[in-house]
Amino acid sequence: MSGQPRPEIEIGLNAAIVAVSEKSPKILVVGDAGDLGSLPFGPFDPERHRTMEMSLRATVEAQTALHLGYIEQLYTFGDRGRYRQAGESGPHLVSVGYLALTRGDADQSSRLLTSGVHWRDWYAYLPWEDWRKGRPDLLDSVILPQLATWAETPATAASREPTASRRARIRLAFGLDDFPFDDERVLERYELLYEAGLLQEAVADGRVEADKVSPPLGLAMRFDHRRIAATALARLRGKIKYRPVVFELMQPEFTLTELQATVEAISGRHLHKQNFRRLVEGAELVEPTGVSTTATGGRPAALFRFRRQILEERPAPGLKVGSR
Repeated sequence: MSGQPRPEIEIGLNAAIVAVSEKSPKILVVGDAGDLGSLPFGPFDPERHRTMEMSLRATVEAQTALHLGYIEQLYTFGDRGRYRQAGESGPHLVSVGYLALTRGDADQSSRLLTSGVHWRDWYAYLPWEDWRKGRPDLLDSVILPQLATWAETPATAASREPTASRRARIRLAFGLDDFPFDDERVLERYELLYEAGLLQEAVADGRVEADKVSPPLGLAMRFDHRRIAATALARLRGKIKYRPVVFELMQPEFTLTELQATVEAISGRHLHKQNFRRLVEGAELVEPTGVSTTATGGRPAALFRFRRQILEERPAPGLKVGSR
């Protein structure tokens, strides 16, 4: 073993906190509207908290005044240099990312305003993932041409990946040729854009010069928090297909139209109304309350609730929305 001192390591905790409001997926961001946002984060303090999850919940409550409900660990992010700037010293930070789901309400919004945090549209950070109005123009006008150029760039000392491998990764991630666009490959698409130097984070990390990233592809985040957000979206899109986590984003009683809008917001795709209702009926995830609402402004709409007995009847209850 080397006699050199080992670098200090600090464990940080990040939370991608998600809600759906006004038919759009929202992610909670710390920072002023004009600044680069970041996910709520803080250090793990094992002397104060027995588990990392307990520490994260305490950190989020202190930063946002939110009490988290559903939460699950995503991934550990520990790449060298992920937080370090030139000339800085200090411990190497390893972050553990979490996905948390919550229900939006008026009381919650007022608490957030006083805490200096706010909701932002998730697709403002990942605009190529939103297919609810059809294939995003950004894909064919900007992203795919620039990725094609990057794929043909000769290998360098920093990246020896051959052209054929890059082309294959692009086809698989973005659904080209005979491959479908897989809505769960969110992180793979983000990683490709980062490696190709097409994101502002690549500038911050010194991979490309600032004038090489034009136009900006979505809002950037501090550090690698947009990568964590992409990981969270991928996890949630996969999770709703085999677990009833979508109901963690719903009010206790809801209409089928509201449920469809929430599933569309997360999956990033438009769903045919009748097909969706058949999917819900076949999944046996909801049951009528016997009450209707006129809050939608049209004809009275029946209210439903999550049928919790499904958790005892099926090993993997979810809404299996297919690929595009």
